[in-house]
Amino acid sequence: MSQFAFLSADFTDFLTHAQKAEKLALSDPRGACFWARLTLETSLKWLYRNEPLLKTPYQRELAALIAEPSLTELTGPAIVKKAMFIKNHGNRAVHDELRPPSPNDAAATVRELFHVCFWIARTYAKSARPDPKLTFDMGKLEKALTISASTVAQIQQIEGDFKAALKRAETAEAARRTTEDGLKAVEAELATLRAEYAALRKANAAVPDDHDYSEAATRDSFIDQLLTEAGWALDQTRDREFPVTGMPNQSGDGFVDYVLWGDDGKPLAVVEAKRSKKDSRTGQQQAKLYADCLERVYGRRPVIFTTNGYDHWIWDDVAYPPRKISGFLKKDELQLLHQRRANVRPLAKVDLDPEIAGRYYQQRAIRRVGEAFEKHVQRKALLVMATGSGKTRTVIALIDQLMRANRVKRVLFLADRIALVKQAHGAFKAHMGATPSANLLERHDPKKNDHSGARVCLSTYPTMMGLIEEMKGGAKRFGPGHFDLIVIDEAHRSVYRKYRAIFEYFDCLLVGLTATPRDEIDKDTYSLFGLEKGVPTDSYDLDDAVSDGFLVPPTTISVPLKFQRDGIDYDHLTEDEKEEWDAIEWDEDGNVPDRVESAELNKWLFNIDTVDKVLEHLMRNGIKVAGGDRLGKTIVFAKNSTHAQFIVERFNANYPHLLHFCKLIDYSVTYAQSLIDDFSEPEKMPQIAVSVDMLDTGIDIPEVVNLVFFKIVRSKTKFWQMVGRGTRLRPDLFGPNEDKQEFIIFDFCQNLEFFKENPNVSDGPGAKPMGERLFVTRIELIDALQESGEPHEDLISETKQRLRDEVLGMPIENFIVRAKRRSVERFQSDDSWNNLDLEARLALIEDVAGLPSAFDDGALPAKQFDLLILNSQLQLLKQESGFARLQQRIIQFAAALELLPNVPLVAKEMELILDIQTDSFWEDITPQILETVRRRLRNLVDLIPAIERKVVITNFEDEIGGGDEVTMPEVGSGVDKARFKMKMRRFVEEHRDHITLIKVRRGEALTKQDLQELEAILRAEGVADDEHLNQLNEDGGLALFLRSLTGLDKSAAKDAFSKFVTKYQLSGDQTEFVDLIVDSLTESGVVDPKTFYESPFTDLDDMGIAGIFNRDQVQEIIKIIRTLNDAIAA
Repeated sequence: MSQFAFLSADFTDFLTHAQKAEKLALSDPRGACFWARLTLETSLKWLYRNEPLLKTPYQRELAALIAEPSLTELTGPAIVKKAMFIKNHGNRAVHDELRPPSPNDAAATVRELFHVCFWIARTYAKSARPDPKLTFDMGKLEKALTISASTVAQIQQIEGDFKAALKRAETAEAARRTTEDGLKAVEAELATLRAEYAALRKANAAVPDDHDYSEAATRDSFIDQLLTEAGWALDQTRDREFPVTGMPNQSGDGFVDYVLWGDDGKPLAVVEAKRSKKDSRTGQQQAKLYADCLERVYGRRPVIFTTNGYDHWIWDDVAYPPRKISGFLKKDELQLLHQRRANVRPLAKVDLDPEIAGRYYQQRAIRRVGEAFEKHVQRKALLVMATGSGKTRTVIALIDQLMRANRVKRVLFLADRIALVKQAHGAFKAHMGATPSANLLERHDPKKNDHSGARVCLSTYPTMMGLIEEMKGGAKRFGPGHFDLIVIDEAHRSVYRKYRAIFEYFDCLLVGLTATPRDEIDKDTYSLFGLEKGVPTDSYDLDDAVSDGFLVPPTTISVPLKFQRDGIDYDHLTEDEKEEWDAIEWDEDGNVPDRVESAELNKWLFNIDTVDKVLEHLMRNGIKVAGGDRLGKTIVFAKNSTHAQFIVERFNANYPHLLHFCKLIDYSVTYAQSLIDDFSEPEKMPQIAVSVDMLDTGIDIPEVVNLVFFKIVRSKTKFWQMVGRGTRLRPDLFGPNEDKQEFIIFDFCQNLEFFKENPNVSDGPGAKPMGERLFVTRIELIDALQESGEPHEDLISETKQRLRDEVLGMPIENFIVRAKRRSVERFQSDDSWNNLDLEARLALIEDVAGLPSAFDDGALPAKQFDLLILNSQLQLLKQESGFARLQQRIIQFAAALELLPNVPLVAKEMELILDIQTDSFWEDITPQILETVRRRLRNLVDLIPAIERKVVITNFEDEIGGGDEVTMPEVGSGVDKARFKMKMRRFVEEHRDHITLIKVRRGEALTKQDLQELEAILRAEGVADDEHLNQLNEDGGLALFLRSLTGLDKSAAKDAFSKFVTKYQLSGDQTEFVDLIVDSLTESGVVDPKTFYESPFTDLDDMGIAGIFNRDQVQEIIKIIRTLNDAIAA
């Protein structure tokens, strides 16, 4: 007899399908899972048709039916979890040809179907409810030898026939609805059925549901599902409950919950499952003992996983302490992990490629990341590098080294814009051409852009969020262990806030790159990388880069514009201009203002003469190329798209002969990327790019020599990123051996003065998403209502229900929600809302707020109105002064709605709308009254038309100044040093055969006469004055500075150590240490002995020089170094 016999009285349609699933479970698992899914789909569609409490989702697919929050509200989360389990295995049956469901999968799916069908029968049965003691017995499932396994094609054919029959039924009902009588008949039938089943539900719900829905088994099945997503079939006896001997118990025996096996028949990993109410980490010691037992038998130590169905931990106890993980690793990922144990190479033994990143600070950064990963067993690193200093090249060289050291196989590079992904992809192809790479934003091409074969994948954050959800052949396309390293380009607050889920999903090394100065990086970003605030893994600031000559210094000029600073005052205009002012149609009502504030300029009022004067100043004073005949590449930062377009129009009007010279490049332009590509080419037009946001960050165009700030910027981070558009070096820009030596910033909006006067200004905290803010504010409102001492039970209950509805709509299968599954399932239960104490409120705020939900909360204006009312309720309960301001905003909303009396929805609420605008309405205002206002008006707010200022174009004469140079604190000293250094380098090159400079290079002692003669030449040629020379003497002397420019001749450095090398028979490590000293002297001219205890010297031994040489040898080496240093200390 079928275990689904309880359906025979009232649910024969379900019974037919369910019996097929039951019959096929052990003989044809694919067919069983398909029929189980079909039973589920049939039953859910029956529910949505007959249950008045359910809201029909926009889409009719099974996934949408399950995700609809009203279903969870009706059935409870346990039934929905079972429905998701059935759907997933049913989908696998229909689509996965390579890995069909196993008999265990099919049996578990039929068991979950049994419980779903039981709930429906006990809730809606007309005759008799099924016995609550009914249980599903897997032992009753039978295997029939006469049944052959279904193929995917056969299953899809059956599915197609079923859908066609369903379509015919829907068409027939639609035909009935085409006539008025038919429509009334159908609606009447439905109303009767819904009333009948609502009454049945109510009557049956009065009897307690004592049925055991086997939630522990569902937990185990969820673990099975996670393993299935990772490609583990679990179709062999040895996969589960594997016996081991040697346990420290009386019998010495034990059983491993799961063992994951390699192709060689040896265990790759053990999985220990604990009850969901226990911390999964309690099983770590037990799992370790299992791993010990297996290692003794098979000679390989398995990786350890522990899980309770909610939280999962991985412990590769050979290399790392336990850490949290979002799922399980695939077979090839585990096999690679085991291979690394044997073939990983020490990073000190793997040379960096100087062709990719040859600058000293780039190599230092790579070494420090390597130390963090290798010596300090950290998995995250943050590099702070000034814009233009070669962040991308640095990380490419790092990846190249990690790959050659067998530490990394697959890498994910993430950026926040398409153009930056494309730019980075080009860099990878240029510097690691032999390593396959793919831009995941572009179409898969096996030859040119192979997504599946790429070892370096590049993507934007939103695209990766979507790709994580993709399934391929029944398994996750990108499982938690797919990548060995993720690189975050421009790691800053917004990335942390929006996309942290990506970094928590993947179990891999993490490297963040940012140009934001270390003191400007927020604590959330540091916490993402597990670092102390203000202490990145390595940093190389703009001041250092400019001083070292690796970036070009800016000439910062503030150009005063009268209107831009003071606005336009009617009284200060000429008589002709006053006539023009009076003739302007300022708005529809004929109002004429007395003045226009500076903030309104370039927002809705655009003055021709202002823009013309800015362009004239740029064309006359900007840096030129092509022998001075053509303005160099220039970026103009405009206030908005209309302003940018106006600038382009004025340029074309003033310089009609310069075709394609000036172009708008922003997000409003179709194919803007092609314009960026053209702008990046030195000999292609345009020369001037007028941009709004699009060129502010990340675009690498070394030819840029002029930046025009025609908008106010108050974010320090953004300002310095914009400045970074001009800092890159460009050899031969002005001709052979005529390099780019500076760029000019023309600031027309006093940004330079602002940041000079406010050097410590910090960016404000980023706004949280609207949905998260609403959720948190509602939690705070519940707390305030509970603490008010007044009866607010109804409002508290309504607010709790509204929040629970949102939680009910959170799909457990989503990878972001899955990470918080325990808290989500907790608050999907009605009981959890009875007592929202502090712990519960914190759990809701920290774990649940902001998670994706299928709950439909309306349009953005409605949500903004909700937030206004919620904040008003909070201010009212706390009796704070801010309530008056919010009250005025509510009155303004009402006044705007009053102007729409002909809109039926507004007319219906007109009495309330008018009442809100009276003083009496607010005399005895309460939170409940405000809630009524919110519910009745929230959906009307969207009807209020946006107020658009009429665009006004004027041509009043503006006043422009000549421009004053402003020294910026961040690069002030660096600019002076850099310019002086450039002059000195040129001097050294031109006088390289001077006897004093030869002595400097050879490490020979200098006399006072040598230095005095050199100082005289420097003064005579205008390279240095007394101030420069005095500063050099304070910093160590002219000779030391010259040595830092020339370096020490390699033969001279080797000669200095020749006696030492001859005296001792050096080991390999000792020889390599001496070679490192010689290289350092050759590159930088001098070496401080203290650095012998730092990287790269500690790469050979953690103790540095003391670990390589004995005490006497150390003293000899230091003596040689001091002799070389003293030679230039005359």
